[in-house]
Parts: sequence; structure tokens; C-alpha cells
Amino acid sequence: MAPPTEDVSGTTSETPPPFQQAHVIELNSVVDSKITGVSVYTGRAEVTRVFRFSVQMGQNQLTINGLPNVLEPDSLRVEGRGAATIHDVTISYIPKPDTPSTSPNLKALQGKKQRTLKALQRCKKSIQSVETYLATLNVQHIDMAKLGQVVIDYETTAEQLDERLLELEQKLNDIEEEITAEKAKLSGVTVNEKLGLRAAIGVFAESEGEVEIALIYAVYGASWDALYDIRVDMQTKEKQVKLIYKAAITQSTGEDWTNIPLTLETVTPTFGLGLPTLHPWNLSIYKPNPGYYPQAYAAPQMAMAPQPVIMPGASVASSDEGSPYIPPTMTPMSHRRLDVSSKGNISATFEVPGLLDVPSDGVAHNMTIVQLHLDAVMSWVCVPKKDARMHLNAKIKNASEYTLVEGNASIYVDGSFISKIFLPSISAEESFDCSLGLDPSIRITYHPRTIKSSKNGFYNKSNTQVLSQTITLFNTKPMTIHDVKVIEQVPVSQDSSIAVKLVNPALSTDPPSKKSTQVSQGVVAQWHGAGELGVDSASLGKDGKFNWICSIPPQKKINLILQWEVSAPTGETIIGLRDGPL
Repeated sequence: MAPPTEDVSGTTSETPPPFQQAHVIELNSVVDSKITGVSVYTGRAEVTRVFRFSVQMGQNQLTINGLPNVLEPDSLRVEGRGAATIHDVTISYIPKPDTPSTSPNLKALQGKKQRTLKALQRCKKSIQSVETYLATLNVQHIDMAKLGQVVIDYETTAEQLDERLLELEQKLNDIEEEITAEKAKLSGVTVNEKLGLRAAIGVFAESEGEVEIALIYAVYGASWDALYDIRVDMQTKEKQVKLIYKAAITQSTGEDWTNIPLTLETVTPTFGLGLPTLHPWNLSIYKPNPGYYPQAYAAPQMAMAPQPVIMPGASVASSDEGSPYIPPTMTPMSHRRLDVSSKGNISATFEVPGLLDVPSDGVAHNMTIVQLHLDAVMSWVCVPKKDARMHLNAKIKNASEYTLVEGNASIYVDGSFISKIFLPSISAEESFDCSLGLDPSIRITYHPRTIKSSKNGFYNKSNTQVLSQTITLFNTKPMTIHDVKVIEQVPVSQDSSIAVKLVNPALSTDPPSKKSTQVSQGVVAQWHGAGELGVDSASLGKDGKFNWICSIPPQKKINLILQWEVSAPTGETIIGLRDGPL
């Protein structure tokens, strides 16, 4: 180091070190790094790439080419390991190099091609001339004794020309292949157009050696969706449900994810999200322009003019005459922002076991997250008035530590595919209902309705009709089934002169009750909705709907009897009694 010099003011200063040229390092993202982790969100992914390279003491300028075009610049982070300091980081597009359009070799090949084409044309003309010469010969021009030699000469000449033609055609094909290869050579190595970004990073090293940096960045064009296989085994009593939790991962970022650890996230990260601002909310009195009189002004009693509401952020301005006017309402210009989103307001993180390959092909790649064995409570429900088929439902409890993200689920019962459903987000220890399709082993018979009429009263005569409906359920299973719900209804009067009374089952109507009524052994009845949370007792029965809840022994039938009375003044016609709503 040079000795210190003294300036005019008398203070000492060291001579600045001579300018040192930065050591230039150029790496390719795909070739010179390894992906050590990918976190996939909804609509994007976060990628971590690790680079190892040698640096010289002092300033080093690192350029990393081949980063994806869909990289979010604001998300880029650089972390270093080693005796070095990271300075400025910039992102830019890689300029496309100028490629030469020709070369001496290409010109020679193109000349060779032209000469071959001309030789090919001459050969074809020679063949045509021989054919023409042979066609012009006749008995007047040739001795019959020499005809055989003429034919032999023709065959020899034609064969030589044919071989020459094939040789030239093959030569032309070879030249065209050489021209194609030369043009490809001139254009350089084929570059993935989706990897057109580069990162320039300044690295100051205290000593010469090897350092390691990690590039962490977010990319668009990647997402994942939850998929489920729900397999129900009706022959077992415990853990009847096997739920296969899968993820369908799609990415078209331009870079293949090869042999990577993968994490699935349900919340999308945000960049630059700020707190919204409340603008002033002003109020003022509306004053009409002079000379303007509303139509109601001439009425005997003047109506009050409606006062407009001034929208937030608006103000009352004055016209040239000094009278205020209401400016047109305009939506404030908004800036694009990225909000936090999640699947079903549930935040969850899943680490997929093992190392995975997800190519950048835009195709969904399915992989299993976990297989869960869960308990379920089976129930059966039907509306025989509309459909004499039994529906099977399962109430499944997610007794696991996993959050079930919303997604499509395929349902299998005893190995047979039943249907597809959309599964909402389910937290751990939360239960959910799952439709398992129809159960043909429970047979339903909806018998014809019977009606009996009678007249009552001496002075105020009325006509009363007693209607009866029988429903038969047959359990063909070898086991007892519980929680069989049959939904029925009685009509509801819309006229004060019509009275409807439910006779059987004898449910309480004044006041209605959530309590169930015993009908027979294994059969109770209750108003529809009585077993649901948040239902007001006063609203029960207002729509005429009620339920039977049954237990049916194996290979047994039960009969459910519905009976109700409808009374109306004699001579009045009741509409809708016979058929009911469709």
C-alpha cells in the first residue's frame, strides 16, 4: 500500500486502490444448478435453486442465464453461503444473438445442389429421347434381322439411364440433408424460448474459493388441485372408509422439475399488498338550477323533491352561472392488486413424500399424498312420493391431522364406481356428509292412496275426506340397517275455510315440537328439520313435511301408514287435493 499523502487542509488520506476488473462468471440455470425445493401454490410456485461456483478475491460479476420468463421479479431473493457478500441483483431479458444467414460451406452445398438438379434434368431428357426414338421405328426403317439388336441396345441404354436417375435423386436428398444441418449449425444451439431471463448478481469475495448461493423465486403457470378416491366397504363395521388423498400438479413454467422435494400450499403468497384507504365521504344539499321546475311543482300539494345521495369522494361544483350541479358518478381508478387467497379459507401445507419429477408440459400429474382409514355413520334417505329409490349417505369423520382441501372426489362402494362429487374443505376432526348413490337392496313400494268422504254438521254442513297412504320398505340385506329416513308431506291449507289435520303419525302441531313420536317398534316420526341445528321450533310443520326414522331388521318388511283429514264447507271444491304438487 502506498504511504499516505497529505492534502492542503493538513489531513491525511490514503491513496485509493487501483481499479480492479471484476471477475466475470456466467452460469446456465438449468445446467449449473440443482432445484432443492419447490412449493406449489394456487396459480404459482416458489422454486429454490442452488448454485456452486468459484470466485476470486474482490469483485465478481455473476450472470445466470436461462431463468423462466414467468418469473415474478419482485419475488426474487438471493441467499449466499461462504466468505462473500452479495451486492446488487438485477433481472433482464437475454438479448437474442444475431445469427449468420450463410457460410462458405452452405454456399458450396447450394451450388452442388444446383448442379445436381441440372444433371437430373438432363438424365430425364435422355430417357425421354430414347423412348421417343423407339416409338418412331417401324418396318419401313429397320430390317427385321436387326430388330433384336435394336431392342437389346434400347434395354441397355434405358437401364443405364435409370440407374443414373436413381443415383442423382439419392445425391440430391443427401445434399438437402447437409444443407438442413448446416442451417441448424448456423442458427446455433436450440434455446428454450420460455427460459429467456437472466439475473446479474454482484459478489464480493474476501478470499478466493468456492461459494454457494440460492436463488428463490416465484413463477406463474403452476398450480395443484386436490383429488380424492373415497372407497366404502359395506361389509366391515370399523373403518369402513378408505380415503386416498391425491394432488394433481400442473406446470408450464418452462423449466422441468426433476428429482425434487415438493411441498403443496393452500394459501397464495402476496407481493405488495397494502392496507386499503378510505376516501372522504362528503354530503351536501341539492339545489336545482334556476328555471327548472319538476312536474310535481304544479300539483295542488307540492311534493318534496328527492335529495340525491352524494357518493364517497364526490364533490359539489358550480356551473358558470354559480349554481351548483351534481357531477356524474365515476368509479375511482383502481390499481391491480394481488389478494391472499386460500382453498376454502383453510391454510395447510403438505410435504409430498419422496423425490418427484414434474415436467413443464401443462399436463396434470397425479401423486398420492396419504391414504386415510376413517370411520363413517351410514344413513339411508328417500322421498317415495317422488322417487321410490333409496339413497345411501355416509357421515365421515376426518379423524386425521390432514386438512382436506376442496376438490373432486370419486366414490366407490364395495369396489363399484358410484359417482363423482365435489368435496368442500374439511378441517381435522371435522365431519362431512358424502352421498354414496342408490342402494337397491332397500326396496320401496308406494301404494295407491285411499280416500273416504263423509258429511258432518246440521246447520253448518262440511265435507270431510280422510286420506290414507301406505309405504312398504323391504330390507333384503343380511343385517339390520338403522337411520332410515323417509320424507313425506301432508297438504297445507291456504284458505281459512279448509282445515287439514294430521292423524297418523300423531305429531304435535300446537305448538310444534322437536321431539320425536314413537310410531311402532323401531319407527319414530318427527317434523322435517327437527334434528337440525338452528331450526326454529315455531317453523316446524309449516310446510307440511315430516320424517319417519326407521330401523329395519334383515330380510324384513315394515309398513308406514300416513293418514290425514281435510275438511271444507259442503259444495266447495278443493284444488290440489287429489294429485298434490309434482
